[in-house]
Amino acid sequence: MARAGTLRVALAVLLLGTGLAPASAQTRCGDHVPQARPQNASRDIVGADLDTIQERGWISFAVYEDYPPWSWEENGAPRGVDIDLGHLIAGELGVEARFTLVAAGENLETDLRNWIWKGPIVGGRVANVMLHVPYDSNFACRVEQVVFTGQYHVERMGIAFGKAEYPEDKPVPAYFRFDTVGVENDSIADFYLTAFPGGQLRGNIRRYPDMGAAMAGLAAGEVKTAMGPLAQLEHGLTADLDVHSPPLPGFATGSWTVGVGVHFAYRPLAYAIDDAIVAGMGDGRIQEIFRSYGLTFSPPELR
Repeated sequence: MARAGTLRVALAVLLLGTGLAPASAQTRCGDHVPQARPQNASRDIVGADLDTIQERGWISFAVYEDYPPWSWEENGAPRGVDIDLGHLIAGELGVEARFTLVAAGENLETDLRNWIWKGPIVGGRVANVMLHVPYDSNFACRVEQVVFTGQYHVERMGIAFGKAEYPEDKPVPAYFRFDTVGVENDSIADFYLTAFPGGQLRGNIRRYPDMGAAMAGLAAGEVKTAMGPLAQLEHGLTADLDVHSPPLPGFATGSWTVGVGVHFAYRPLAYAIDDAIVAGMGDGRIQEIFRSYGLTFSPPELR
């Protein structure tokens, strides 16, 4: 599995675990027992307040490594939508942006603990902000050490396909009873298609180490379709390929919001980042970031 592959596993567990479960009669977070507030007892100073960041002149961002089109390293420099977004936020705060590309942990709570409120056991230190944090209201109740804010995009599942293979009707999951589909191993799409009623699609699922490899397999004719997050599909499109986002039967969480995570003790910083993102949406800069990578921008409904 690619180094960032565990991110997709963590995201799948979060979304499938919350989105596909039967609706509860309880209110949001009704069964949650508040945690004891953590002590700042790690080896490094945890987080930093807005005044400190502006006085020193830089802000640190944790972003996922090997995760195009969101964040990756190219010729020794970080690239991607989240990198450009970090520069936008830093510009609004009047400081320099610094990035740490981090490997995903076994779940999202581990990532937030390592990079926002405590620090990793070995090597590295917490960042001021973590980008590309999936937002789920019930999950936010469970992780009180983090403020979830700055929602900047709604990601959704999609299906990529060869234009010549599907000149009229675009493929939907039912087609995979007969047509091959490439997915990233242990991803949301993999879990969803494997669990499709009756297991009738399993024989046509082809698993790849990451979504880039799945799209390369589609372009090479190894599979007829590929399924995964829309942005990753769009990033791998060629002139002969197209993509769409059809309804997915039995998949209640076919879309999710991504935002940022900030240590709970630094709410003024969280508010300032939220304001920066709202400003970037208002004047079109965030839309232009997505456009520059060939991606469809979907603004969130703020909650």
